[in-house]
Amino acid sequence: MKPVHLIGVPLDLGGGRRGVDMGPSAFRIAGLQAHIAALGITVIDQGDLPSPTPETRHQTDTTQRFIHEIAGVCRGLFDRVLQSLDEGALPLVLGGDHSLAAGSVAASAAWVRRTASRPLGLIWIDAHGDMNTPETTTSGNVHGMPLAALLGHGPAALASIGGSPSVLPQHTVLVGVRNLDEREKDQIRASGIHVFTMKDIDRDGIARVAERALALAAERTGGIHVSLDMDVCDPSIAPGVGTPVKGGFNYREAHMIMEMVADSRRLTALDLVEVNPTLDIRNTTAELGAELALSALGKGIL
Repeated sequence: MKPVHLIGVPLDLGGGRRGVDMGPSAFRIAGLQAHIAALGITVIDQGDLPSPTPETRHQTDTTQRFIHEIAGVCRGLFDRVLQSLDEGALPLVLGGDHSLAAGSVAASAAWVRRTASRPLGLIWIDAHGDMNTPETTTSGNVHGMPLAALLGHGPAALASIGGSPSVLPQHTVLVGVRNLDEREKDQIRASGIHVFTMKDIDRDGIARVAERALALAAERTGGIHVSLDMDVCDPSIAPGVGTPVKGGFNYREAHMIMEMVADSRRLTALDLVEVNPTLDIRNTTAELGAELALSALGKGIL
């Protein structure tokens, strides 16, 4: 098994509710490093990337709030993830809000293109689509835009990181979605990405959906990046997220998809994002996220 590099990104500029900057610390408090080491995997904590706080910045563009500061953090993360991949490690990025994925996924894509001469497969596990652009957003919150940026649709400051587009629609899979803005729905339909909503999971079961998602992301690609927003889980098991939506993954569904990621042996990098300890109950959500990371890294029941 590759060594794992923990990379904290206390980014709290992309959403409308403060607190996710404490997410990386919450994962560490949950004992993530020690738990990974107990699997026999070498794990190195690379510390946190510097990230400005909203109170120290003045935003002027209400359609993409704090975009230049967010892009700066994402560019730094791009370099850090690329360095870890070049060193033969698996980057495990701890957020922070989901806009950070514009940097982490772009780095995985650039590395796979360079080392395997193939595109990257992306599985985006989220209650939300994150496919808004500055033209479609109703809030201006950039954490609702990173998937659009990775597909080359904007915002330009994020889409340009590592070359645009970072990922192609035929290799991109959105899983667990259940809350979309109206104009965002049009964006998703037009994009050509593969989407499995909670209705699909209810109807077909998480095993079948995960199997199909992994097959789509793995086909003719050089590896798979998994970007997991903890709000994909139901608030009953993951209360500490900024934008909770009822009707999400239950405990076993969340573990099943990550166990199947491990079984695929195609994982290149993993993001765990949007844990907000100010809304959590005794670090429940970060502890669940740590467990899910372990499942993705190969921890099994037997």
